[in-house]
Amino acid sequence: MKMTAEALRQKVGQFFFPAVFINDTEEHIQETERLIKEHNIGGLTFFHSRASAATNYESKKKVVFNDDSYQKIKELIVRYQKSASTPLLISIDAEWGLAMRIEKTPQYPYAITLGALPERKSDLVYEVGKQIGLDLKSAGIHYNLSPLADINNNPNNPVIGYRSFGENKEKVAHFAVEYLNGMSEVGVLGCLKHFPGHGNTNVDSHLGLPVLKETLEELLENELYPFIKGIENNVDSIMIGHLAVPSLNDGKDTSATLSKAVIQTLLREKLGYDGLVISDALNMHSVSKLYETKGDLEWEAFNAGNDVLCFAENVPEGIETILKNASPERIEESFNRIMKAKKKVGILSDNNFTSGELNFKKAAELNFEIAQDSITKIIDNSNTELAFEAQKKNQLAKLSLYKNVENTFFQTLNSKLKAPEFAFENLEVSDIATIKKELGNFETILISLFVPKAKPMNNFEINDEVLAFLSELLQTKKCIVYVFGNPYVLPIIPNLSKASRLIQVYQDFEEFQKNAGIQFLENKICNGILPVNIELQ
Repeated sequence: MKMTAEALRQKVGQFFFPAVFINDTEEHIQETERLIKEHNIGGLTFFHSRASAATNYESKKKVVFNDDSYQKIKELIVRYQKSASTPLLISIDAEWGLAMRIEKTPQYPYAITLGALPERKSDLVYEVGKQIGLDLKSAGIHYNLSPLADINNNPNNPVIGYRSFGENKEKVAHFAVEYLNGMSEVGVLGCLKHFPGHGNTNVDSHLGLPVLKETLEELLENELYPFIKGIENNVDSIMIGHLAVPSLNDGKDTSATLSKAVIQTLLREKLGYDGLVISDALNMHSVSKLYETKGDLEWEAFNAGNDVLCFAENVPEGIETILKNASPERIEESFNRIMKAKKKVGILSDNNFTSGELNFKKAAELNFEIAQDSITKIIDNSNTELAFEAQKKNQLAKLSLYKNVENTFFQTLNSKLKAPEFAFENLEVSDIATIKKELGNFETILISLFVPKAKPMNNFEINDEVLAFLSELLQTKKCIVYVFGNPYVLPIIPNLSKASRLIQVYQDFEEFQKNAGIQFLENKICNGILPVNIELQ
């Protein structure tokens, strides 16, 4: 029986997952409802707002925070599902929880923090996957575009960094699978990204096309290792990255997203993967600027082997172009994979798309446990007695950088270690010269550095004046330094190797600050392992 053109068109619609925004205008919401009704699209990918989505990356549009985003997404999902004749698969990037996209929702540690856990604590990574899965379901989301299987072996990587479990391929693979299994247990689909590996790149693929110089042998040895482990563990989906691998493409710089050699030959045939393949966002400039005619990019991405076209901007044109060019067999293949995924999460048979509530208490308990086992000692040329002896002689001061003295770390220390406290919050309200003068009288300084940003741009937003100030303190005082933030910040601090003690804490969550305080007061062993290689100045 030959399939009618209309039945085929309905199936092709399922490949499209356009972007939608939680904080959007009524006009745009109605536009999405029309897309769902008219084109039978397969799903949606949620972002916070137009100002925060992938291509607006380099624009200076201000992201406006909205305390009821969580309520809004729940209502929007109900509305969009009502428009759909085939239930929609709702996806989101929730690498460290819904908090990656939605304010006032539970936030879990970044992958790099989890990567600091000892291997024997991998059950905590499983728990993170499970809790994130439950949070997603409470909003009506059944597909998390996470975790990263990228091995971050390039410290200058502008876009992966803290989002990767680190640079040890076995640990990255092990933790990625634990995270996936945690989500799977509660019926949420996961996704390994960015195939064939975005770790060793120094270009941000939102803006340009990174090029991997590795040969297939080298990729199999390193980059592909976590993906192979994921495939062995039946990962639900794999996202193809916008990166070129000339060695797989007759020397051409074709983006993997548009490359049959990468998707069909390598992923499907060589690695034997038959799950769902999803493109990285098709609005990202490394690919979106390549095609003038609407629909051509969508066809090229589908033809290369993607089943799901994420952030597709030209739905009607894309459907027509695929219908014109694709064989019915190929359409059937991708359609069946999407339906299998929808079946797995139960949305085809159950009209109740949301379940459960957000569990902030559980998130806090889990974060506390992770903090206990991830805190990492990097330099230990003195024990905590140094601080207590200095305190007795009135020679101890505490300095907080980028948070005021009311921070939880200082408050935890204050039960046993009171001392004069100073804070640099930002250049507008704090004066470094004054602080420098006041610290002149003390010989031991306990410094807490709350790194302003997780991304490395502009030295993680640490002011040059602060770096110069730190450098001077490290050379002239006994400094005990606690760093709350991305460990890649460590190499940019001049003379950090001169610290009497250096402890890496990764997150500035209350639970991490409290644990750091307890660790200091009780001189506890630090179980964390630095997940990336770092050279101190």
